Amino acid sequence: MAEIFITRKVFQDAIDILDKEGHTIDINDTDRILPASELVNRAHGKAGLVCLLNDRIDSWVMDELTSIKVISNIAVGYDNIDIAGATERGIMVTNTPGVLTETTADLAFAMLLGAARRIPEADQYTRAGKFKNWQLMQPHMGVDIYEKTLGIVGMGAIGQAVAKRAKKGFDMRIIYYGPSKKESAEKEYEAEFVEFDELVATSDFISIHVPLTEKTKHMFSTQEFKDMKSTAILINTARGPVVDEAALVEAIKHGRIRGAALDVFEEEPSIYPELINLKQNVVLTPHIGSASIETRLRMAKMAARNMVEGLKGNRPPNLINEDVSPHRSRPT
Repeated sequence: MAEIFITRKVFQDAIDILDKEGHTIDINDTDRILPASELVNRAHGKAGLVCLLNDRIDSWVMDELTSIKVISNIAVGYDNIDIAGATERGIMVTNTPGVLTETTADLAFAMLLGAARRIPEADQYTRAGKFKNWQLMQPHMGVDIYEKTLGIVGMGAIGQAVAKRAKKGFDMRIIYYGPSKKESAEKEYEAEFVEFDELVATSDFISIHVPLTEKTKHMFSTQEFKDMKSTAILINTARGPVVDEAALVEAIKHGRIRGAALDVFEEEPSIYPELINLKQNVVLTPHIGSASIETRLRMAKMAARNMVEGLKGNRPPNLINEDVSPHRSRPT
């Protein structure tokens, strides 16, 4: 049996899956992100590494961890791991796709609603005892959602789940942009594929659902904010660096767009200070896209099952680097 290091505390149900296989488990049973040197020290000699999105697993880490055979990421995204480097070293890398689609779509649409109707501001206003009477011209009037145009950037599983909520619940017009057309979404939600420039210019709301790549970094920056409607609201539940936060702040401060709702940030957990100071039409949440009890539990258990199969020498259900050579995989 193998030794496994888990970089952060996880659900006991996931640990039980590994225990039943007879593996020896070491856990950083805190919420503290381990520095690379400490992570390497704790994972030294282990065959399996279960990590989170904010654990940076680069080539240096993998070179130090010569015994690692499987890296199981508890996330659907995997830009925290050098996939090419892992493949070169014969290390299998897995993720947890699919399981968080509906939950993340719920959050994306909740943030759209929150920003449009200024719910956080209204909540704070009420709690501060400022609500004295009903007014026609109330200080926290928002904008309507129904029948507006929603632009979805990245019509993958989560993007389509957001489209479903928008079309079936609010009869919104759906336009989208991505690397390929999605005929199923076009049929089911009357979604229309458009070029990126058209989406930016015509959407009342824009919801981002793309992975972080060199191409998507700062996909939304100064020029895009200039081209957007002055009434538009941007929602990002994908990856922080897709949005240029400094440019976003300037756009909101100068009225180039109405507002934004962000669940992810460029330098997590740090947040661009001026974002915090924007009190109107801005919703900020601490990367809670998949943060329901049910979904996070399913993610942890999926990661554990990926690890179990990988350490058996089998192809894990959610293997990312499918071209990793089994004969180069490191022994347990």
